[in-house]
Amino acid sequence: MSSIDLEYLCTTIGNLCGTPVRIYQGHSMSFFHSIVAFPKDPIMPYEQTLLELQKKIGYYITEDFDYYGIIRQAETRLIIGPARLTPQSEQDMRKSAFALGVAPEEVSEYVEALKSIVPMPLESILQVLCTMNHVMTGEKLTLNDLEILEDNQLQLSRAFAEDHDLPPADDNLSTADAYNSYQVEQQMLDIIRRGDTAELEKWMKSAPAVRPGSIARDMLRQMKNTFIISTTLVCRSAIRGGMNVDDAFSLSDSYIQKCEQLHNVEQIFNLQYHMVKQYTEQVAALRYQRNQSELITNVASYVRHHLSDAIKTEEIADALYISRSHLSTKFKDESGMNLSDYIHYIKISEAKYLLKYTDKTILLISSYLGYSSQSHFCRVFKRIADISPLEYRERHKK
Repeated sequence: MSSIDLEYLCTTIGNLCGTPVRIYQGHSMSFFHSIVAFPKDPIMPYEQTLLELQKKIGYYITEDFDYYGIIRQAETRLIIGPARLTPQSEQDMRKSAFALGVAPEEVSEYVEALKSIVPMPLESILQVLCTMNHVMTGEKLTLNDLEILEDNQLQLSRAFAEDHDLPPADDNLSTADAYNSYQVEQQMLDIIRRGDTAELEKWMKSAPAVRPGSIARDMLRQMKNTFIISTTLVCRSAIRGGMNVDDAFSLSDSYIQKCEQLHNVEQIFNLQYHMVKQYTEQVAALRYQRNQSELITNVASYVRHHLSDAIKTEEIADALYISRSHLSTKFKDESGMNLSDYIHYIKISEAKYLLKYTDKTILLISSYLGYSSQSHFCRVFKRIADISPLEYRERHKK
């Protein structure tokens, strides 16, 4: 491998695929090539996980369904990505920039860089890795030689037991224990199906502890398996409550992938709470929309898909094929609110969630939500929430 010019190889592959390529020596990046400039490397949240992969050729799929491929040769690692099968919406790209902590003035540059990445299937990335591996080692591999293609199936089968070797049944789990566990489970699923967020808060504070039985050899794997099963049940309950099937399963996949990345029981407990809460809120929002007019529902949908934009009335009017004046008048008649106030209401609701559950700065949150300045955001927040963003974060700090 010493005779191979790895930097030339990575530059050529990066230019051909239009995807960033990196060289690591140990855990330190020694080379990076991309046909476009990223203000921050998208790999940062997943770098450690990728570097710890032990297979000669491997891949990792993020919670946003981007994928990275990796070749491992002794202490040298080549990583290509992100790639994805379908393009992201601009709002999702801005959400990615926000999660990465990209500075507000560099978000547009980051979004344009993501847009330049050519969509391609995972199999194409794996074929590129096989080619690079052949240049490096002379080894001729095909997709059929890569056991990693079985990883997705393994991820599902882990819900029952690793390597298909279930541990003995828990003889200490009595019939009464099983019945109580079932009763608690059904109470929670019914709350989700009804989208009753207030009842969920009360239930979470007083829910009895249950014993789920033994489905893995160690505590961490037990928690992950239980999480997967719970997510599946919650997902189906939300669908019965009216949630779109594709949206429900997409959210389920995302949570399961996040769970697999966690390394302690407390993190999984917290993630499970957020998972149940989000599904319940989704069902609640759908039920609320069903009691609204078609116009209000369409406006709400537009705003949620353009959270990072400085939304203008004429833009919504154009999207809904009605005049600006007619939109403003009809919206006020049907909702009792000015359209501009409603836009701020949805954005400030999202801001509350971000202040409570993330550590992003108020500046990043205000920029992500499309406000021209932090001071403007703070004024709007205080007008709607009757409290400043900083005070809200302090009051709801976990």
